[in-house]
Amino acid sequence: MNKEKIRNIAIIAHVDHGKTSLVNELLKQGGVFRSNQEVGDRVMDSNTLERERGITILAKNAAIHYKDYKINVIDTPGHSDFGGEVERALKMVDGVLLVVDAFEGTMPQTRFVLEKALALNLKVIIVINKIDRPDARISEVEDEVLELLFDLNANDDQLNSPVIYASARQGIASTKRDVLGTDMVPLFEAIINHIPAPQGDEKAPLQMLVSNTEHNDFLGKLAVGKIENGSIKVGQMVAITNYFKPETVNRLRVQQLFVFDGMKKTETESASAGDIVCVAGLGDIMIGDTICDTENVTPLEFVKISEPSVEMTFMVNDSPFAGKEGKFVTSRHLRERLHKETIRDLSLRVEDTDSTDAFKVRGRGEMHLSILIENMRREGYEFQVSMPKVLLKTDENGKKMEPIDKLVVDVPEESVGTVMSKMGLRKGELLEMKPQGSRTRLEFLVPSRGLFGYKSEFLTDTRGEGIMSSVHYGYDYYKGDIERRSCGALVAHETGECIGYGLANAQERGALFVSPGDKVYGGMIVGENPKGDDLVVNVCKRKQLSNMRSCSSDDALRLVPPKKMSLEKAIEFLNDDELLEVTPVSIRLRKIILDHDKRAAARFRAKNAGK
Repeated sequence: MNKEKIRNIAIIAHVDHGKTSLVNELLKQGGVFRSNQEVGDRVMDSNTLERERGITILAKNAAIHYKDYKINVIDTPGHSDFGGEVERALKMVDGVLLVVDAFEGTMPQTRFVLEKALALNLKVIIVINKIDRPDARISEVEDEVLELLFDLNANDDQLNSPVIYASARQGIASTKRDVLGTDMVPLFEAIINHIPAPQGDEKAPLQMLVSNTEHNDFLGKLAVGKIENGSIKVGQMVAITNYFKPETVNRLRVQQLFVFDGMKKTETESASAGDIVCVAGLGDIMIGDTICDTENVTPLEFVKISEPSVEMTFMVNDSPFAGKEGKFVTSRHLRERLHKETIRDLSLRVEDTDSTDAFKVRGRGEMHLSILIENMRREGYEFQVSMPKVLLKTDENGKKMEPIDKLVVDVPEESVGTVMSKMGLRKGELLEMKPQGSRTRLEFLVPSRGLFGYKSEFLTDTRGEGIMSSVHYGYDYYKGDIERRSCGALVAHETGECIGYGLANAQERGALFVSPGDKVYGGMIVGENPKGDDLVVNVCKRKQLSNMRSCSSDDALRLVPPKKMSLEKAIEFLNDDELLEVTPVSIRLRKIILDHDKRAAARFRAKNAGK
């Protein structure tokens, strides 16, 4: 296809501002689906976890035909933990649609993704979405976006970016603030007129930067990227090299070639500069590699992915129930799976430790690592993970520095005092406080470790009405100790099956995580103690039988329903002397030292060492 008729765009935004819904409507109105075809919400979120959680985790490609133009669209994640997906997707495009919620306005991730786009000198179209919200602040949000462009030193062309007012849910867009549109044509026209055609030279030697990889059961690994220069065709011999290892060159033959058409891949014989393609038959090609002409091997530089800021230790399960529920349980399985993930996810780092059974895994945040854990358990892996810890640095004088997050919360007025009090305990520094109707928006700079375990507490404090989001801000000097959690743990006394009688006695000490019939072992955490200290309880205790009866002896036991721990809640709950046991069937919290006497002795030694 003539590259003058191609437009390559990425849709970027903060989480929940409507990117995937907008892509949905563009696909519908771009004729990707039949007129009588039933189309669900968020068709681009194909991953099971994405559908369950309602968030985009992986960047995905689609292509829309409008008039005689082909628009390659990349839907990117909005959560800051998956920023690496956004960073590499931007290397494939010539412009971005910046989607901003008409009520929430610019949020931390909005700034992060826009900064990356401006650094690559990409054209920007501002889409103010959800204009049909009754509480929409359209003109104020427009001013906020303009201020953000000024703050990020946008050039004159970027400051004059067109603004589209849209409602992705209704499938309408307009170029006028006070006029509702009837369809998405104004947005299509803005893309055609404002986003430039790709700049590559079709007659130059082949250069294609691999920005993503996919796996196909029949074709093996597929390399996805934009052809920067030249052309590529089936059967052609190509050279594969890397900007950081230019001396390494592999020569392979292109087996099959695909272009994107709607949400599918269509096989083609050739493609040229400007188009985004999938190439099969290039062996174990990696993200960041360049596919070149064999006579002119010139690698392209890949975007520098931001460094991870959180670390967890993944280790082989050694609990009394080890090996009973998982399919892949050995250190070899664990190592292979983690290193396989680093090939696909460039934000992830895996390091060996002194033990052959444990690996340090570094990521962009708690959610980033929890998604990996959830995917692994669904694939049949059984393992244990430690409490997440932030990665510290030192300055030139040897002073300790820690990662800082910018936190934005939107809360009801009555919750402001509670949130500010909790942020004070977590070493948060208030930057701005802005009333918005009956709600208040607060901005803080807070240590990343101060946000560990805070989300569920925040939702409780705001009665489920609060909205919080954070993004990595930078590094600052260590702010001092922060209490990880205010409650203690209820620890099972022995291995066995939970009995109603034992649970009834234990529930007087705090909230339980287990039900009658659940299997537990000594040292496993079965509940939380609000008084702050760890307490050993016997949930397997049976009522002693006797031939004596009293008037109340046969009364039914009243058990409080247990507090069900999701994977995220369990990770939030973890303390530094605890582990999370993850299997395809169960999630169990446990103490690192299972024996009660040894654990008490270790705690005593640590307390005396601190003195």
